[in-house]
Amino acid sequence: MNRPHLALIVPAFNEAHRLNETLPAMLEYLRAHRPESELIVVDDGSTDGTERVAEEIFAQNSGVPARVLRSANNRGKGHAVRAGLLATEAALALFTDADLSTPISEVPKIVEPIESGDYDLVFGSRALNRKLIGRRQPWRREQGGRIFNGIVRLTTGLPYSDTQCGFKAFRMEVARPIIERASIDRFGFDVELLFLARKAGLRLLERPVHWDHHEGSKVHIVRDSFRMLNEILMLRTRFARGSYRTGSAPEISA
Repeated sequence: MNRPHLALIVPAFNEAHRLNETLPAMLEYLRAHRPESELIVVDDGSTDGTERVAEEIFAQNSGVPARVLRSANNRGKGHAVRAGLLATEAALALFTDADLSTPISEVPKIVEPIESGDYDLVFGSRALNRKLIGRRQPWRREQGGRIFNGIVRLTTGLPYSDTQCGFKAFRMEVARPIIERASIDRFGFDVELLFLARKAGLRLLERPVHWDHHEGSKVHIVRDSFRMLNEILMLRTRFARGSYRTGSAPEISA
């Protein structure tokens, strides 16, 4: 197989029911618009047959190289995303949620600014244009997200409106060292990647995308809010201690 130009990474934990609908849509889009791509599902220790469902769908759909990576245990979305990103040899890679909360048709919005040479990391945002949100989250979850974003801005200095949208693309040549150094396995991993990329001088762009809420989120609003807050505080501590300043360029500095 020739080196793919684009890799689509799909982290999945107990998503068998969703993948039956969304994986064929992803494959159809890639065949029609990005045939030089590959699709990687990262099964994060599922117990519902996620791996089997993905492999069956791939076997029935040719035209786009596709594979499943599997973790024996549930390590967290951050670990799954990093595993998928680091497994590809593609020049560009993006990850998206298994439920396609952001439609696959939004791919050009975050890939083309990288392909043009203007940016290294482009990520979708629900907050820049809320008119693009179709089905909204429950009020409590939406307000919790706004509070979390305020904490992120205060503790990390990141100037972005939405760090948690699961739709991010990377120029892998410069992003790979960042991804290799990252260590947050759960839901704070997005903030860590953006924080380290910005500190390393990568060119970041936040773009508004269409988005719809789907029931069945793996995020528990109380438990995971405290966990994410702890992860962000640990990020600041590790950075202050110089824990990220190892490995190859680009260098990460204060």
